[in-house]
Amino acid sequence: MTLTTQESDILIALTKKHFYSQREIARFTGHALGMVNKAIRALQDAGYVDISTDSYGDTSFKSTAQAKNLLNSYRPKSAIILAAGFGMRMVPINRETPKALLTVNGERLIERQIRQLNAVGITGSHIQIVVGFMKEKFEYLMDKFGVNLIVNSDYASHNNISSLVLASRYLDNAYVIPSDVWCDQNPFSSEELYSWYMVSDEIDDDSDVRVNRKNELVRVGNSAGNAMVGISYLCGDAAGSVRKRLNEFTRELQYKDSFWEETLYGRAEDGEPADRMIVQAKVVHSSDVVEINTYEQLRDLDDESSELHSDAIDTISEVFKCDKSEITGITVLKKGMTNRSFMFEVPSSSANSNGKEKYIMRIPGEGTEKLINRSNEADVYDAISGKGLCDDPIYMNPKNGYKITRFLDGVRTCDPYDDHDLTRAMDRLRSFHAMKIRVGHEFNIFGQIMFYNSLWGGAASMYGDHAKTTENVFSLKDFIDSQQRDWCLTHIDAVPDNFLFYKEAGSDEEQLQLTDWEYAGMQDPHVDIAMFCIYSLYDKEQVDHLIDIYFEGNCPEDVRTKIYCYIASCGLLWSNWCEYKAHLGVEFGEYSLRQYRFAKDYYRYAIERMK
Repeated sequence: MTLTTQESDILIALTKKHFYSQREIARFTGHALGMVNKAIRALQDAGYVDISTDSYGDTSFKSTAQAKNLLNSYRPKSAIILAAGFGMRMVPINRETPKALLTVNGERLIERQIRQLNAVGITGSHIQIVVGFMKEKFEYLMDKFGVNLIVNSDYASHNNISSLVLASRYLDNAYVIPSDVWCDQNPFSSEELYSWYMVSDEIDDDSDVRVNRKNELVRVGNSAGNAMVGISYLCGDAAGSVRKRLNEFTRELQYKDSFWEETLYGRAEDGEPADRMIVQAKVVHSSDVVEINTYEQLRDLDDESSELHSDAIDTISEVFKCDKSEITGITVLKKGMTNRSFMFEVPSSSANSNGKEKYIMRIPGEGTEKLINRSNEADVYDAISGKGLCDDPIYMNPKNGYKITRFLDGVRTCDPYDDHDLTRAMDRLRSFHAMKIRVGHEFNIFGQIMFYNSLWGGAASMYGDHAKTTENVFSLKDFIDSQQRDWCLTHIDAVPDNFLFYKEAGSDEEQLQLTDWEYAGMQDPHVDIAMFCIYSLYDKEQVDHLIDIYFEGNCPEDVRTKIYCYIASCGLLWSNWCEYKAHLGVEFGEYSLRQYRFAKDYYRYAIERMK
């Protein structure tokens, strides 16, 4: 007999307590009296419930030995806590503390989860914690609770499906738990009879599923669904199916960015409806379970948490002369290759406005203090101030690199494959170069190549022919130095993502800004063309096309060769930069590999043109 969720709930209740009426069972389980009556009859027919009447005519209900055997076969054995990710949405407070180790009401999130598991008999080595970001900070849990740690080396480039794959052999009567969930009441039990996935009664526009009348989790398409909490219990056939699918998904690259929940959806080849999960819904009240994804969610749950201290928040409060509680709408923006940025709102400074104004704060990323001279960056912003190249920063700290700028609504970046965008971007770049702005520092390409190399700390390159490639690229320096160069302020990071198209309020005309000047310095302005090409991962035909756009079809042959030399040298520069970031646990995938190819391919193209 396959039990329904209602029958399972009632049978578990009967193992915990002696009931004397169906009304008592209904009150205890929360199921309707009619449902209880129907379930009791079915459980009795299956041999799981004994119904007896004493000499006073009172009826009692209790589970049988057969029911206890059934419960033993589904009893929870283990738990897998997924704690490997960056927790990017927690900016600005997750740079020193992984999200799982945030303190709420005096207790760390993951420690609360472990104690709740311990309370239902899951202890020690039966708890697997998959770690990645700041993995060393979790080591103490092995001594304190006897848990096991599993290290996910792919946490930076893969989603949490890669974490569960590493722990898939423990998926047998097991809880799967995201480490960022705080539960008021213990969500775990010493008794389970079916597989489930937890959602709340809150409606969420970003949810993939909703609960139907049969307590099934059905895909919602484009409409809102039940907020997905993420805690799950897997046993029996469902656990076996998830293990199988995890192993299959690891061989399919398109799933590397997937959440593990993809394994819960039915598949037609297995005879399952593809529009619903293979497990039942477990619905909880939204007030009882909180997924802590953002700074504001932590503040709402525990406004006295020691984790809320942030010098970035302190800075915003000081700059805008507002209380920290008035800083709202904190939303992480796309993580840049060097920095992390987040949007926030503060009360409007306008006397005629009762609303809020939006701004962006930039926080330097891992290891950036070795890569960027923030004092030089501040000098660049002073030099370009008022020239219409970008919005002047509202705040700039030359010591730690914190920067606050106005938020531009409806911004889009340059499409490197759209000629209209490219023409406007190159016009903007050409007009900037024509200003001949000067600053007191330069960006030395070949010096930076060796500097980034030195940051590896003596480690060998991941590329076997790196020494030869470096020698080849440096051999191009003589040709570069022999060419005429208009030495002036050069953006250096003039890549498509840094050309911002936007419209001012009340205007239909699209404006264009060039943002992110942290690498800018004195250089040959043609370096900016090379940088645009390599970031866009252009092939040779696309490179030549961009050069023709910038020069309006009149690029001298020696200048084209020089730009090829810059593409080779800048490719090696950013390849070395990527290798340094990889030592910090930050991977850039195809971008890193392609930069190294630019170094090798365009060295060859340049040499062929010189001959």
